[in-house]
Amino acid sequence: MEIARAAAELFMRHGLRATRAEDVARAAGVAPRTFYRYFASKEEALGPLFSAGAEKWAEAVRDAPAGLSVPDALRHAVVRTLTPGVGVRPESMEWVRSLLRLAEGSPALRRVWGEACQEAERTLGEVLAARLSPTRDTAEAGARDGAVPADGEASGDTVSGDAVAGDAVSAGAGPHVAAAGVRFGAAVAGAAVRVAVETWAAGDDPADGPAGPVPRALGHLEALRDFPWDAVRTGTPRPVRGTASHPTTFS
Repeated sequence: MEIARAAAELFMRHGLRATRAEDVARAAGVAPRTFYRYFASKEEALGPLFSAGAEKWAEAVRDAPAGLSVPDALRHAVVRTLTPGVGVRPESMEWVRSLLRLAEGSPALRRVWGEACQEAERTLGEVLAARLSPTRDTAEAGARDGAVPADGEASGDTVSGDAVAGDAVSAGAGPHVAAAGVRFGAAVAGAAVRVAVETWAAGDDPADGPAGPVPRALGHLEALRDFPWDAVRTGTPRPVRGTASHPTTFS
């Protein structure tokens, strides 16, 4: 992470074009050969910073109170991770703004940002699968009743999209239906937050103002308020409101 921080500081101070990989290595206190052992280019050096920020939101969804619905868990995570002074330092948000502006003018840096967001989307898919799993509901109900899972019994802490798909099979649906639903939900939720941060970064609104990333992201997530999460859980298509002849499918 030290190399990533050194790269970010140099990029913001001197610009991406004027900064060489050797400059980043020197600022981080490592030899150029050490730099190239971890990164193929100076742009890739920002990967760990981008990934840490993108993954932080997905992990906050995982850590949201168990009793929250999926939409409320997503909103809870946004507030926890993007509110300056709560889940992120105010100066860190300005770093985000500067680096995303640099990415807009650099296809190589934009690719690094995109890869970090895609990896976070995969993590979010696993998190949503865990929250949607009936196994999790059973474990939570047992915990409230004082029951302890037997050895080897799933607790719901680590549940994959395949596990949700397996639950859907037991309900009579094809496994691809639920797995695709989880992936789709994670993709839409991830895009809602990513676009909020990117559009905020492109302007000059303060991070803690009414046009900051949190209000933008919460507004975008409203699109998922009526998303058929129960259909994702069971793999059962649900008709789209007002278009009963065109059911919602996740294949």
